[in-house]
Amino acid sequence: MTVAPPATLLTPDAIAEHVERLAREIATAHPEGVVLVSVMKGALLFTADLVRAFPRDVPVEVDFMAISRYAPQRGRVRILKDLEADVAQRAVVVVEDIVDTGLTVAFLQAQMRARDAASVEVCALLDRPVRRIVPLEVQYVGREIDDIFVLGYGLHHQDLYRNVPGVYIADRATVLASPEAYLPHLYPGAFAGADDHTVAGGAGGDDVAEPGGRVNSTRNGGGQ
Repeated sequence: MTVAPPATLLTPDAIAEHVERLAREIATAHPEGVVLVSVMKGALLFTADLVRAFPRDVPVEVDFMAISRYAPQRGRVRILKDLEADVAQRAVVVVEDIVDTGLTVAFLQAQMRARDAASVEVCALLDRPVRRIVPLEVQYVGREIDDIFVLGYGLHHQDLYRNVPGVYIADRATVLASPEAYLPHLYPGAFAGADDHTVAGGAGGDDVAEPGGRVNSTRNGGGQ
């Protein structure tokens, strides 16, 4: 079955503009310095670009945490990789690629407060408040999105599409049925010479980005 190309949500240039703006906002709020806690693996690319965009006169430290997915049956997540830095009495900004239900970020905020951080804020490239379960404020937001499924720039499905430089809107059912369905579109060089973009499994996507980047979608979906 032929899969339609995914719609573009954020081009690399648009991502760079958001990153630069967010770095300025955080630096302005914390001129004395800040600890960025990057949530692995999805926020790795975003964090790397964010750090490089900071003004040189603002001290920035980066550390990483990896946690398990929220398990409804257990009502908790597990820390898989903990911080090395001491965040006591320091300004902390948790960096996420996308904030969705808020469960993960709420857990991380509680962890930072338990470690006596002076302040705990959240920075996300994408915020999807329509799916929020836990009331949560995201202080630094690149772009708010509707209930759509997104891939690229750290956002993945089964570890595919992380290194795509832009962010794209995919059809959730298609990706779940065939994780490799969008490879011909998002990695065209690897499929040069192919007769078509026929991939087994899934239905074609038809999400359309309107002027200004707002997206209409009739499906539920998510990044990760």
